[in-house]
Amino acid sequence: MCGIAGIVAFSGGKPPAAAEVDGMVGRIHHRGPDGQGCYIDGHCCLGHARLSIIDIAGGTQPLANEDRGVWVTFNGEIFNYIELRRLLKKRGHAFSTHSDTEVIVHLYEEYGDDFPRHLNGQFAIALWDVRRRRLVLARDRVGIRPLFFHRAAARLYFASEVKALFACPDIPRALDWGGVARVFTYWGVPEPGSVFSGVQSVRPGCVVVFDADGRQRQHRYWDWEFARRTASDGRSFEECLAGLDETLQAAVARQVRSDVPVGAYVSGGIDSAMIVAYMTQILEAPPPTFSLRFADREFDEGGYQRAVADRHGTRHTEVTVTTRDIAQAFARTVWHAESPILRTAPVPMMLLSRHVHEAGIKVVLTGEGADETLAGYDIFREARVRRFWARVPQSRMRPALLARLYPYLSAHPAASSAYAQKFFGQGLDRAGYPGFGHWPRWQTTRRSLQFLHPDLRAAMDFDYVEEGRALLPANHEAWDALCVDQCIEARTLLSGYLLSSQGDRVALANSVETRVPFLDTKVIEYANRLPSRYKLLGLKEKYILKHLGRGRIPDAVCDRPKQPYRAPDSASFFRKGIPDEGVARAFEKKRLLEVGYFDAEAAGKLFEKCRQGKAIGFADNMAFVGIYSTMLLHEQFVERDASGVLMVDELPNVLAG
Repeated sequence: MCGIAGIVAFSGGKPPAAAEVDGMVGRIHHRGPDGQGCYIDGHCCLGHARLSIIDIAGGTQPLANEDRGVWVTFNGEIFNYIELRRLLKKRGHAFSTHSDTEVIVHLYEEYGDDFPRHLNGQFAIALWDVRRRRLVLARDRVGIRPLFFHRAAARLYFASEVKALFACPDIPRALDWGGVARVFTYWGVPEPGSVFSGVQSVRPGCVVVFDADGRQRQHRYWDWEFARRTASDGRSFEECLAGLDETLQAAVARQVRSDVPVGAYVSGGIDSAMIVAYMTQILEAPPPTFSLRFADREFDEGGYQRAVADRHGTRHTEVTVTTRDIAQAFARTVWHAESPILRTAPVPMMLLSRHVHEAGIKVVLTGEGADETLAGYDIFREARVRRFWARVPQSRMRPALLARLYPYLSAHPAASSAYAQKFFGQGLDRAGYPGFGHWPRWQTTRRSLQFLHPDLRAAMDFDYVEEGRALLPANHEAWDALCVDQCIEARTLLSGYLLSSQGDRVALANSVETRVPFLDTKVIEYANRLPSRYKLLGLKEKYILKHLGRGRIPDAVCDRPKQPYRAPDSASFFRKGIPDEGVARAFEKKRLLEVGYFDAEAAGKLFEKCRQGKAIGFADNMAFVGIYSTMLLHEQFVERDASGVLMVDELPNVLAG
C-alpha cells in the first residue's frame, strides 16, 4: 500500500516543481515509509510514497511503459495481476518488473480509459499520458482506497489524502459545511463531495480524465447491480452455497498474494472467522491473527476471538483498549481520518494497526464488507420489520418484533413499546420509497445538527431522503427492497465511513494495508445475484454465510446474533467527572464562540450532560463526538502552521491538550 500525489499544469498554467510534490508526499509518509519516487516533465509531476509488498526490489514508482510514454503512480493492490500479465504478454507487451503496478500502463495501452474494468483490486490510480498531455484518475469499485483532487489557476492537484493537498499554499483551507452536514447525516460524505471546500473525491467505480486544456470528463466503469426481484435462475440453495464457497475461497487466494507475511483481524464475528478459515486452508501455515479487546465488558468479544484463534491454531495477539487509550489517541485519529467522526470506533482500530506494525506485519485481511454484500446489519432486519408493520400500521404486535434486534445493547431503542411505536413508526405510509429503511438512523444522526450555530444550521436543511434516493442507479426500481437498502448502505456508510475513517486511514496511519475479500469484485457480483431470501431469511441475517460456516468455524461464533463493532464514546473523555484536557478545551465557551461552528450554549449543556454520565443513547454520544472531532479538525487543518496543516511532530502536543 502506498500514497500518491501530483500536480498537472493545463495550458497556460505554472509548470509543477519537484519540490512541491516532494512536500505533498512528505505529508503522507505514513502511507509508504519504504521509499519515495518522483517523475517530472514540463507539464506533470507525479509523486509516490511506497509500502513495498509486491516485487519489493523492482516495484518502485512512478513506473512507465517500454517507451516511457505512459507513467503511473498507484496506491493499492491489483489482485489479478498475474493473470493480466500473462494475457498482456501474449498480446506483445514487454514487462521489466514483476510488480502488479506494471500491468496498469500496459492495460492503458491496450484498452485506453476503459482499463480499470479489467482490474480486480483496491486502488487509486493516477496515470499520465505524456504525448497527449492528459491525466487519468481512477478509483476502485467500492471506494476502498481514497483519491482527492483540487483545481485552481490552470492547475490540478491530486493526492491520497487531503493533508497532502494542503501542503500546497495556493489551496484554500476551509470546511465545507455541506460536506460536514452529510457526515452528520450519513456518517460520511457521498462522493464526489468532501468536508473541505474546493476538494473533491473521485467517485468509486469511476474514471476522471483531464485533458491538456483542462477539460474534465468522467465515466463510470462499474456500478452496483442486483438481480431483478422477479428473476429466477433456478439455482437451489445448495448450488448457491457451493458457488459462494468457491467464489470466496478464490477471492481469499487472490488476496493472500504477497511478498511479505500476511495476517488477519479477528473480531469475534462470523465474517473475520470465515476469512481466517479460508486463509488457514490456503496458506502453508495458519496466519498470525490480531484482535481488539476492551476493558469495558459491554464491548468486549474476547471469548469468541480466542475460540476462532484456537480452532485454527493461529499465532494470536490481543490488544486491550481502555477509555483512557481512546481519549489519548483521539486527536491523532481525527488527523488521519480528515473528517468529523461520530463514534470513537476508529480509534481502537488505529491502536490495533500499531500493534500489527510493531509485530512486523504489513498486510492483514479483514471481514469488512460481508454485512453489506450478504445483508448482516440490524438496519436491514429493522427495515423488514417496519415494512411488515406498514402493511397493518395499527398493529401493536408487529412492532414488538423490533425488540429482537438489539440483544447486545443494555438499553436498546425498541425496549420501550411506546418509544418504538413513535420512533420506528414514522413514515410507515411511505414503506415503498427508496431509503425507507435508513430513515430512523439518518434522523437519529441528524439530531447532531441542532448543536450547530444558528447561522450554519439554516444552511444545512437539505433533503437527505431525496439525496439518499439519488445515490441509486437508474434501474434500482427493478430490485427488491433489501437490495435497494444494501446499495444505499454501500454508497453511504461503507464508502464514506467504514472504508475510510474506520478502514484505510487508521490502518495506513501505521503503514498497514488492509484487504477485504468480501468486497472482491467477484464476491460482490456473485452475492448480488443471490436471491434475497438466501441472505436475509425472515430475521436471520447472513443466512447463507452462516450455513457456509457450519463446521468451519466454532459453533458459538456461527450461532451468535450479529453484534456490530463498537467502542465507548463520550465516557472515554471523563475520569470520575473530570474531563480530558483536550476535550475540555474544545468545549470551552470562549473557544466555541471563537471558532463559531456550534451553538456555545447548547454544546456546553451537552458537555455537562456527558460529564455527569447522563448521555442518552446514540444521539447524545454522536453529537458529543461529532462536535469534538469537528473542533479538532478545524484546529488541525484550518488554524495550524503557515501551510494550514498540523505537522506530524506536533501531534504529541495535541494529544496532551
